[in-house]
Amino acid sequence: MSQVSPRLTLLTASGVCSLIVLDTNIVAVTLPTIARDLGANFADIEWVVSAYMLAFAALLLPAGSIADRFGRKKTLLWGLAIFILASLGCGAAPNVLLLDIARAVKGVGAALLLTSALASIGHAFHDELERAKAWAFWGACMGVAMTAAPTLGGLITHYMGWRWIFYLNLPVGLALLALVLHAIPESRDSQSARLDPWGSLTFSASLLCLIWGLIEANRIGWDNPLTYARLLGGAFLLGLFVWVERLQRRPMVDLQLFQYPRFIGALLGMFAYAGCAQVMMTLLPFYLQNGLGFSAIASGLGMLPFALTMLICPRIGARLASRFAPATLMASGLALVGSGNLLSAWAVSVGGYLPFALAIAVTGAGAGLLNGDTQKNIMACVPRDRAGMASGMSTTMRFSAIMLAIGVYGALLASHSEHLLHASLGAQWQAQVPGIASRVVAGDMPAAMALLPESAQGLVQPLAWQAFVGGFGRVLWVAGLLSLLGALVVGLLLRHPIPTPCRSELAREGRQG
Repeated sequence: MSQVSPRLTLLTASGVCSLIVLDTNIVAVTLPTIARDLGANFADIEWVVSAYMLAFAALLLPAGSIADRFGRKKTLLWGLAIFILASLGCGAAPNVLLLDIARAVKGVGAALLLTSALASIGHAFHDELERAKAWAFWGACMGVAMTAAPTLGGLITHYMGWRWIFYLNLPVGLALLALVLHAIPESRDSQSARLDPWGSLTFSASLLCLIWGLIEANRIGWDNPLTYARLLGGAFLLGLFVWVERLQRRPMVDLQLFQYPRFIGALLGMFAYAGCAQVMMTLLPFYLQNGLGFSAIASGLGMLPFALTMLICPRIGARLASRFAPATLMASGLALVGSGNLLSAWAVSVGGYLPFALAIAVTGAGAGLLNGDTQKNIMACVPRDRAGMASGMSTTMRFSAIMLAIGVYGALLASHSEHLLHASLGAQWQAQVPGIASRVVAGDMPAAMALLPESAQGLVQPLAWQAFVGGFGRVLWVAGLLSLLGALVVGLLLRHPIPTPCRSELAREGRQG
């Protein structure tokens, strides 16, 4: 069999990753439409996103081990098959529950796809300079997918219906399936140990408890014993996961890497980027539709300032990488994200689209600088023969951060909007406030107003809108401050040297080249 071109491998693997990013972000602009069509409240809509993210993030680590052990090409093929079938299930779902189940199965396929695709890229490029160029190209592909997702999602939703955002994965997935068969060479870690079912179970259960506690707290209350039990259970299971991994000879997560400050900084950089910047692809369309009254198409187009700067800046970041240290670039990117989120909070309080567009362009610029750089910094801290494990850890941090951020920001948005609405409504409507707030935040103002007599709707509707805007502004303030804190911490940690085993390996590969 002739040797496959590394560039063709890079192109195919980047196409697979782009499908995941496109599918993840295209859903955002359709969520208010899904809420209205299926009669869903805000907690239901959070589960549409979180069911996918939970299965995705929970299985990324074992998926990395599967790719290392059984082969990255084989894992890619299985992942595409699962992803395509689950997409058809999402499109045909008659209610929110079945949509959530299909989304969770889809997350399983996405986890298998992403880790094996990233590991294939890491395995195909040995030279440090070539790897940097490869990750820059990968980051640009992710930017293109993120740029296209909101507008494409709006167009499909308006002209074809929201179900077609899932059905269209069938032809795209089949085309990628053919490419993988011809363009991805089989590779594996010959020393890969057995799978780690107990580690996978404890980590998955930990994420489930945490996101369950965050989302359901808006329904049952933060002072409910069940809320405390779920959140504390999640923390306990996370500790149990660490203990289980410490007992393994060749663990799914190499805990020895956590003795290196640079590795911790690289993971925290990914976490901060995903939790403060990438999550905005899901949250910002809610403001455009619920706050500014945009249609699905208009909200997709309204996301272009964010998406375009995110598309352009990875190329700028690749050029800056030769002049500035990773610590400087990561800190600068996170600082830009933080500044953009704070400016967005100000723009929400001022009103109007123009200041909001300028603010989210700043956020997108910071996200673009970080997009490829975060992945590169993590992979640089891990020996090449464990590329699957490294890609699993990297993408686990990314999507765990997005999922937890949606839970935290969603809880903050719902609770603060409800608090503001409580304060502005008279005593006779206080019992309806939780239901009104939940429907308004989900994007279904007619259903929210249907909870009130027709005579009261004209008075309550502007107050409900103001409560949503106030809650969304609070979310942006929190995201901005967290990103600035992340810039400080990550900038300090990344100034430490690369772990010795990886530095020795890079030097050896340089001598061989």
